[in-house]
Amino acid sequence: MNENVFNTVFLPLALFVIMLGMGLTLRLADFSRVFTYPKAALVGLFSQLILLPLVGFGLAWGFSLSPEFAVGLMLVALCPGGATSNLITHLAKADLALSITLTAFSSIITVFTIPILLGFSMEYFMGEAKMIAIPFVTTILKITAITILPVSIGMLIKGRFPRFAERVIGAVNIISMVFFVLVVIVAVAQDTENLLKSLVLIGLPLFILNVSMVLIGFLIARFLKIEFRQSLTISIETGIQNGALAIAIALGILENASMALPGATYGLMMFFTIIPVVIYGRMNG
Repeated sequence: MNENVFNTVFLPLALFVIMLGMGLTLRLADFSRVFTYPKAALVGLFSQLILLPLVGFGLAWGFSLSPEFAVGLMLVALCPGGATSNLITHLAKADLALSITLTAFSSIITVFTIPILLGFSMEYFMGEAKMIAIPFVTTILKITAITILPVSIGMLIKGRFPRFAERVIGAVNIISMVFFVLVVIVAVAQDTENLLKSLVLIGLPLFILNVSMVLIGFLIARFLKIEFRQSLTISIETGIQNGALAIAIALGILENASMALPGATYGLMMFFTIIPVVIYGRMNG
């Protein structure tokens, strides 16, 4: 596939379908549900939106990653969970309602936090000489267009045509997974020369980021006496990130294939590392 066609047409379309599928699972009540269990929701958002970027920054700095890989790792840490975290929460028999609520809020909040923290990360790791300028307003609009807009359309369809939404959600989820795999494959293909090198350099810090945040999210929740199923949900939401969004921002906005490799690597890795969590949840659910 032509690189320009992939970045400008296929990638936004794929992410649109993925986020549309997430919207088909959301209701306006999911946003008000945060008041039903505010403690769990606040701990979940704190873990995902504050602790995760901090740990990601520490790993990027501690492993002395190249500027592009460091920014790519930070991009992964700044993205919300997406529909994948909801699916895994369901498989683990955790609190799906809390998962959907956290996904809904984090998806909106990260529209604004990603441009700010990504700009800081690029300035720190790349320096002014190599830094890619990120137009703040334009970036917010682009992220909104590929995340909030399709989610809103999905929510509108679910609200107006609930039976239709229930019939198509299964097919949309399958198409979303196919799109995600294709996005990862093509993103990796755009920088095959650095693929093996990137796996060696970023594989370990990404693995540590994923596993440590799954554990940290769970342990903090349990320490604060949040019940088991909600603690497991917070663990999943903290460890599962929207790899497709990270790739889309790296290729579509930053136009840097190397920065997309951490998102592609993490997006595949997390499906394997999260298996013990799913088994643990099903055994204790």
